[in-house]
Amino acid sequence: MAKRPRQAAQPKSESNVHPLYGRAAQGRWDPLGEEQRDQSYVKKVRPQSDNQRELLEALEERNLTLALGPAGTGKTYLAISAAVEALDEGRVGRIVLSRPAVEAGESLGFLPGDLQEKMAPYLRPLYDALSDRLGGKRLRGCLADGSIEIAPVAYMRGRTLNNAFVVIDEAQNCTYGQIKMLLTRLGWHSTMVLTGDPDQTDLLPGMSGLSDIAERLSVLPEVAVVYLDEHDIVRHPLVGAMLTVL
Repeated sequence: MAKRPRQAAQPKSESNVHPLYGRAAQGRWDPLGEEQRDQSYVKKVRPQSDNQRELLEALEERNLTLALGPAGTGKTYLAISAAVEALDEGRVGRIVLSRPAVEAGESLGFLPGDLQEKMAPYLRPLYDALSDRLGGKRLRGCLADGSIEIAPVAYMRGRTLNNAFVVIDEAQNCTYGQIKMLLTRLGWHSTMVLTGDPDQTDLLPGMSGLSDIAERLSVLPEVAVVYLDEHDIVRHPLVGAMLTVL
């Protein structure tokens, strides 16, 4: 008995079930795609006051700058912006950010995790400023390859920071000895900036060394000491008003 010829396979009909976000494969919006939802970043930062302009000019011209002023004057943001621009332009090979692990009057006890996880709550403001300038995806890459390093003050002793842009944030929570140690980490082809508000220290009275250090270094022409005030505040206008009466 002759066999009937095999018929060509019929194409399968499309399923009646369609993925809700199937268009994501075509490069469209995906609610679960972290890379696609990465926030935009600020490419260029412009000063909002004369003192902020003076600070940015000092960061470009001097190897050591101290920025002192109340909260909200953009000290940390401008310093990190200058560091990112220096890294992008190839003037430095890496960015080193440091901050003292001092609690604001409230003890959190022992935190779980490794060193990076323990320090994360204290360094969160630095991560926020970096993410705003670089975007989350690029920031993760820079942290992974070491071009951006975030370290606590306690781990800075003994280092020499060459070809780096060093930002010491919240320096009002450092003692005179700690700031002296940090200043002597400055190496060749490097820029260092210390930011802080002497009126908002979380140390015991008389322990903060920022004001004393700034006064002593102000006589050196190679060092820039920039003072900002309530007129330079870029947060809510009520912040500046409160600082005049508190």
